[in-house]
Amino acid sequence: MSLHSHSHPHSESHFRGSLAIRDWVVGMSDGLTVPFALAAGLSAAVHDNRIIVTAGIAEIVAGSIAMALGGYLAGRTEIEHYDGELKREAFEIEHLPDREKQEVRDILHEYSLSPETTEKVVDELFKNKDAFLRFMMRFELGLERPGARQASISAFRIGVAYLVGGTVPLVAYVVLNTPQEALGWSFGSTVVSLFAFGYIKGRLTGQPAFISAVKVSGIGILAAAAAFSVALLFR
Repeated sequence: MSLHSHSHPHSESHFRGSLAIRDWVVGMSDGLTVPFALAAGLSAAVHDNRIIVTAGIAEIVAGSIAMALGGYLAGRTEIEHYDGELKREAFEIEHLPDREKQEVRDILHEYSLSPETTEKVVDELFKNKDAFLRFMMRFELGLERPGARQASISAFRIGVAYLVGGTVPLVAYVVLNTPQEALGWSFGSTVVSLFAFGYIKGRLTGQPAFISAVKVSGIGILAAAAAFSVALLFR
């Protein structure tokens, strides 16, 4: 009987959406929390839902733009940092080859390779300077080349996530008559959304989902309570 008849191709499924999750987490969590805190604070100070909705929309628009711009600049900074380190490392390989080879030996030593194998790997790598450079970038510096469009894509995801999250706390102020009525519904819908978002985030990132949900929703509640309390003090 052939062994191949009972064998199955082995495939591993690893989560590769860490950058996307990071962007959605940053945008959505801030989008849910900041307008929620603003609306809660204004509910203690004003008696007209139109004022809260207007202020909330203005904050969401400004916040989404600011968050998207921040995401874009962060993405560009990663690219510039990588390019700068790439140039420095290429210069050192060209002008300080012995030192760079020793750094590779030190890296391989951590994997318990024999001296003979280590020297063979170092020699083979050094024959291809591009491969040697990629090895050093990844294993010495821990850097991966960012995607060319990463900054723009990151900015878009963060901005959209902020817009989506920011609408949740304001819906109650649009459909109900007074801030006092709307506050309870806004609180409930936002906390439920924060809890669900935190739970999903925990599942996607491999963290304890319930604990993640409690943390995310707890931050939102604290922010809203702080804004409401400050507004009461100064109204």
